[in-house]
Amino acid sequence: QVPTGESVTAAEFRIYKARGVTRNPNTTLHLSIYEIAAEHSNRESDLFLLDVQDLRAGTEGWLVFDVTAASNHWLVDRKYNLGLRLYVETEDGHSVDPGSAGLLGRRGPRSKQPFMVTFFRASPSPLRVPRAAKPPRRRQPKKTNDLPHPNKLPGIFDDVHAADGRQVCRRHELYVSFQDLGWLDWVIAPQGYSAYYCEGECAFPLDSCMNATNHAILQSLVHLMKPEAVPKACCAPTKLSATSVLYYDSNNNVILKKHRNMVV
Repeated sequence: QVPTGESVTAAEFRIYKARGVTRNPNTTLHLSIYEIAAEHSNRESDLFLLDVQDLRAGTEGWLVFDVTAASNHWLVDRKYNLGLRLYVETEDGHSVDPGSAGLLGRRGPRSKQPFMVTFFRASPSPLRVPRAAKPPRRRQPKKTNDLPHPNKLPGIFDDVHAADGRQVCRRHELYVSFQDLGWLDWVIAPQGYSAYYCEGECAFPLDSCMNATNHAILQSLVHLMKPEAVPKACCAPTKLSATSVLYYDSNNNVILKKHRNMVV
């Protein structure tokens, strides 16, 4: 969904490639990403080529594909959004299973799941004029029965979550007892309070429930590009509130004071 008053300037699909199951890491692979233009029950779907990449089979890291043309179509009408399809082929045109080539899907580690990045700019018009960088090209059907391997990345478009055992960043219960701290000789009330604390994984893409700041989102993006130089965003409170404490001061005066930043 495009924010009000902004328009899309570009869209990218990013997917992580690990070292695949291959005997020769120097083999060249041809990767093509298509927009599904129409689906048919009695023949192959109509596909429009969006972007291509040639790389060595032993390549590891994030791959970035330009899918701006598909994004423009989807903005015009959501019914055009039938998804994307990714094919992997060898130099001689033989189909390769994307999972065997090392491409990770939604069942991979949370920090390496595929995602899209959309770039916006302030604009009075609700939709941008589609750029004419690369006209869409229809995929030509093969003459042989050796069709490209269909999109069988491990659950790339399904809702399966990573099973790595890590919890996402969220607020946890924490009760602070003034008696346990030995403060009841000067704190009158309350006996304690719920302070809460934040803990969890801040893996990209950051869920909307995390209330991530713009800085955290940008830091996560930079971490994906330069994990050795920039750490992940940390799980931290986005807002702290005050709580009132009745206590004796150093002169034995009874004081009621609202202390700031006490509760997550």
